[in-house]
Amino acid sequence: MTTKPKLGYLGLGLMGSQMARRLVENGYQVTGFDPVAEKIEAAVGNGVLAADSPRAVAEASDIVLACVVTTPALTEAMFGPDGIAEGGAAGKIFLDHSTTIADKTRDMATRLKAETGMGWVDAPVSGGPPAAGTGKLAIMVGGDKADVATVKPVLDILGNNTHMGDLGAGQVTKMVNQVLVLNNFALLAEAVTLAINSGIDPAMVPEALSGGYADSPMFRQFFPRLIERDFEPAGYVRQIMKDLDMVLELAQQTRTPVPMSNTSASLYRMLMTKGFSELDAISVLKVYDKEPM
Repeated sequence: MTTKPKLGYLGLGLMGSQMARRLVENGYQVTGFDPVAEKIEAAVGNGVLAADSPRAVAEASDIVLACVVTTPALTEAMFGPDGIAEGGAAGKIFLDHSTTIADKTRDMATRLKAETGMGWVDAPVSGGPPAAGTGKLAIMVGGDKADVATVKPVLDILGNNTHMGDLGAGQVTKMVNQVLVLNNFALLAEAVTLAINSGIDPAMVPEALSGGYADSPMFRQFFPRLIERDFEPAGYVRQIMKDLDMVLELAQQTRTPVPMSNTSASLYRMLMTKGFSELDAISVLKVYDKEPM
């Protein structure tokens, strides 16, 4: 009988909590850490073993997964006091589900390897908390073939995973995903607003467009929520803004024109300045309101 590797998880928020719970439900031992004590407590209720630092997670685990919000936060968790690097060792692998800057991912992976011998696989995800909890995430993977093969059984529990190439390729693919998803949020908000302002029932639009070119899982999931103005966060505006800034940075590096993404970034920046950073990404609809935000 093959023994399952011991897993660790850093970042037990909207996504990480669901992914950790699913791994526990599928027979993995998961040791978790989050800087917010309440999130650790909630994870313990789902069967996760509590750790008091990223270092302790690394010491207890063969594969350390992470889903943190920003590149600086990930850097601190890796190389700050009591960080992963202090508990890492050759043969262990860091499996990063965060959305981070590809160049920084490569730099951190090189440093982690040099300091500990630990491997790194970048595997950002798409699909939101519901998909995280049911193993239906889209997972974009970059890294050494041997390292990817080692973590693949874990990835298979979490969703559909595609090895896109060398380290950093997963993060680049996530930027392509974000161009499609985040611009779509703005377009859906615009479409809802046009329907309402033109006097048709927006609730009938999904039926009318069913099977046409405009139909899609994203349209069916989010158009009704926009009509209902359901802004309960499955992902935060502040995260969307961070991701759009990374899209624009990558576009500048690769000399790629991204006028749609520039426009969406402007809309989300308006939301941020109005104090809506903690709402769901589809709250971009507020930009289209006739009344002041």
